[in-house]
Amino acid sequence: MLLRLGVAILLGVIVGLERETAGKEAGIRTDMMVAVGAALFSIAALSLPYIVSPSVENVPDVIARNGGFLAIIANIVVGIGFLGAGIIVKQGVHVRGLTTAATVWFVAALGILAGIGLIKLALVVGIALTLILWILRKISLVDRLAGKGSSE
Repeated sequence: MLLRLGVAILLGVIVGLERETAGKEAGIRTDMMVAVGAALFSIAALSLPYIVSPSVENVPDVIARNGGFLAIIANIVVGIGFLGAGIIVKQGVHVRGLTTAATVWFVAALGILAGIGLIKLALVVGIALTLILWILRKISLVDRLAGKGSSE
């Protein structure tokens, strides 16, 4: 469980660092907290059948009779949606913060992956998409400097 939390922290920091260097509203602290929170909720959800079961032999029965513990993971997505909505701001005809809100949503997904033990997938996707996000920001900056428009 500590390894899973460590991976969530690492990925939250990596994505948050990219956002912070871009000067965005949600940076290292926000993304780290979202990733770790999602990992903690996921670990708790997966642990619940073992906690409430009278014995290890009864765990399959507990799981078969009550899948509600998995609703904890589903509700992470709902909660993050509200957090992301608070980041998005409309200024005149422009909408700002969509990419930052999406990265908060993405970091929650990384936290869930780490929390349920899909560590390699979380690491590969987290690092790859953060790198792509960074590259696209650099391309967008070059386009803006050349007068070709703007994004985010």
